[in-house]
This record gives sequence, structure tokens and C-alpha cells, in this order.
Amino acid sequence: MTTAFYPIGTPGQAWGAQERAQWLARQRVQRSHADEVVAKIDALRGRFDVSQYGQLDYPSGHYPLLAIRSRGWDDALPVMLVTGGVHGYETSGVQGALKFVDRHAADYTGRCNLLVVPCVSPWGYERIQRWNALALDPNRSFVIDSPAPESAALMALVAPLRGRFLMHIDLHETTDTDESEFRPALAARDGKPFEPGEIPDGFYLVDDSENRQPAFQQAVIEAVAKVTHIAPADGDGRIIGSPVVAHGVIEYPLKALGLCAGISDARYTTTTEVYPDSPKATPEQCDDAQVAAVRGALEYALAHG
Repeated sequence: MTTAFYPIGTPGQAWGAQERAQWLARQRVQRSHADEVVAKIDALRGRFDVSQYGQLDYPSGHYPLLAIRSRGWDDALPVMLVTGGVHGYETSGVQGALKFVDRHAADYTGRCNLLVVPCVSPWGYERIQRWNALALDPNRSFVIDSPAPESAALMALVAPLRGRFLMHIDLHETTDTDESEFRPALAARDGKPFEPGEIPDGFYLVDDSENRQPAFQQAVIEAVAKVTHIAPADGDGRIIGSPVVAHGVIEYPLKALGLCAGISDARYTTTTEVYPDSPKATPEQCDDAQVAAVRGALEYALAHG
């Protein structure tokens, strides 16, 4: 007999409409996108250009999708993309992106054009949820004819600039709830068995296995190491099941998996992973780790072209 490991669905059977509706009914607003994200973006309008590139329209909420651009955009300069909150529950990705713009984006005036999307998934941000309201993972949905409106809107925003991006950094977290909630939910949704894993204690990066940039990754790791600790490999030389290819670095095929960091065709790409549940890291350190990662990525890309 197969034991249920998640309160929704039948073990071994993928969810249908009824199970997705049950899952949606469990989701509750726990914080305010308007107060914690939109208000901070609005406060930046005097220094940067802010635009709405789309809107999420779910029965359970309507959300503007907002992007921040360098003022005085110069087509002769390289374009750098910073994205956060693709998974809405990953707080430091959102707040780290906002903190970077507020405190450091002006340092790059005349050096590059910045396009920053601090919160790709505002519905998920409010509910501290990895998925969107359709029980889809936006960070597996950056594909042609994407079924996730968050992903489709970001791809449409980026499309006119594809080929001009020099760098794209996508800001994420790996949390204890990945193991206690989100991976069990994924297995249940897809009718697969849940296989427990191990959450790494510390910061790490995900490089693109189809466009490896090891020196770039290490530059980012070195910048972040000044702020917080880097995740060690487990006993098998892996982080979240993937071989560690360098200190604090694993690899995924970004485009094949429909990941956000694969949408820009930038020369330099990476996905950050902060561990906010570590006893050795505070929320401020987590935000600062994301800021350090962005700055380290920008400086390397600008120095090496």
C-alpha cells in the first residue's frame, strides 16, 4: 500500500481540476505586494524609469507587473538583466533586487543599461508560495506558449532586447520549506513518489551547462563570500542532487528546463540561491548576499565584455 505524503490527491495519480482547486483553496494572503514591493518601486520613480509590462488577473487577485530601467537608456551600452521573485516565496530575491536598485544602480550610469524586474510572481509573493494560482511553477515555464502568465509576460518584455544582453542574474532562495512543502506538493501534483533530499546550508549558484562561464561564477561567489557563507558539497560531492563543479557552483541546462536565467541569451548568466533558514544568516544578510551577487556579476561582465 502506498502511503500518502501530501494532504491533496491520491498517491500515484496526477492531480486533476478538483485537486488543483483544493490546493488553491488552501492558499492564503500572508503579506502585501502593494506595500512591500509596489510602494518601494514607486519610491524609485524619481531616479529610474518604471513601467508596467503586464498584469496578472486571477480570480483571487490582480497584480501589476513592474520593471525598472536605467534613466537615459543608451543603445550603445550593454544591457544587464536582473530578475527576482520568479518564485514569490523567495523573499531575498525580491527585496535584494529592490535594495540593489535603491543603493547601487546609479553607480552603473553610463556604464550599462539596467533592466530590473524585482517581483516576477506577485501572487506567489503575497501567499509565500512557489507556484502560481494555476499550481504551475513559473521557473519551469519559460517556454514557447508558456502556460504561466508570469513567465509569458517576462518573456515578452525581454524579447525585443534578446541578443543585446551581456548579463542576466536571476535571484532565488533554497529554503527548508522546499523539502517540507514544495517538493512534496510537486510529487503529489505529478503523481510521483516523494524522495526526500537535503537542503544545503549556504549560498550557491547555478551555471548554464550549455554555456559554462566558470570564471564569472567564481567572481560572484567571491563577492558573496564577503557577506555570507557559501554552501559546501554534501557527502556525495553534490548540492541538491547535482554535482558541484566548483566551489558553490552546480549546473543545469537552463533552456531545456524552462528556467528564467535561460530567456535572455546573455553571455553571462547565473541563478543565485540564498539559504534564509540558516542559523548563520539573518534576513538582512540574505538581502545583502543578493546585492553582492548582482554587483559582482555586473563588475565581472563589464570588465570582460
